[in-house]
Amino acid sequence: MIEVRNITKSFDGRTVLHGVSATFETGKTNLIIGQSGSGKTVLMKSLVGLLQPEKGEILFDGRNLLSMSRAEIHELRKEIGMLFQGSALFDSETVLGNVMFPLSMFTDMTRRQMRDRAMFCLERVNLKGAENKYPAEISGGMQKRVAIARAIALNPKYLFCDEPNSGLDPKTSILIDELLSDITHEYNITTVINTHDMNSVLGIGENIIFINKGHREWVGDMSQIYTTANEALSDFVFATRLFQQVKDYVAANAVPLDGGKGGILK
Repeated sequence: MIEVRNITKSFDGRTVLHGVSATFETGKTNLIIGQSGSGKTVLMKSLVGLLQPEKGEILFDGRNLLSMSRAEIHELRKEIGMLFQGSALFDSETVLGNVMFPLSMFTDMTRRQMRDRAMFCLERVNLKGAENKYPAEISGGMQKRVAIARAIALNPKYLFCDEPNSGLDPKTSILIDELLSDITHEYNITTVINTHDMNSVLGIGENIIFINKGHREWVGDMSQIYTTANEALSDFVFATRLFQQVKDYVAANAVPLDGGKGGILK
């Protein structure tokens, strides 16, 4: 579990995060959502140690990131997996080489052990047989799966994903969402996803934190989004005509939102 307690972050005298508190639960997909400029990216960067808030605490299972020594932060990073927006694969390395990279950086495994672990991760994301290809030789969806395999190579306790569906078609985005959800539950990971994708929000949002103008305005799950009384959240989520029609239909017909037990989210 990751707990954020009253963190404040400013740039050039302008406060971007105003005493934000939130809990990111273990074994769940925790989504950070909000408009561009809302502060959600600053929150994500603070969580992974790329930015240093002026006030507050960021607790990884009780360990405060903001008071750690350099050596302690290095040890913590061994427990963290990162999935970057653009996959961030090394073009000059094969798929296998990309997945092996964090193992070579943070472990004392032999090359055979690293290869075995990397192959296991590639098989877990359904990429067996692609290990000798280069990133330029595979599709964007496959590149994203390679990045997921690399992110879980160290068997992380915490997984951070920055816009994982960016640039992907809707069908592939759903596959990536399902994969992230499956991995989260299978390995009991604290997964934090920064996203604009409303399909992700309404499909795998087990714990959703809505950031608006630097404040945490709402917390809930995907089933509660449809009936929220928060106007800013409603305007953000239902900005498209399709989602507004779904919301209106739910309100008019009292459709159950049970996420797979017969309701509209099935």
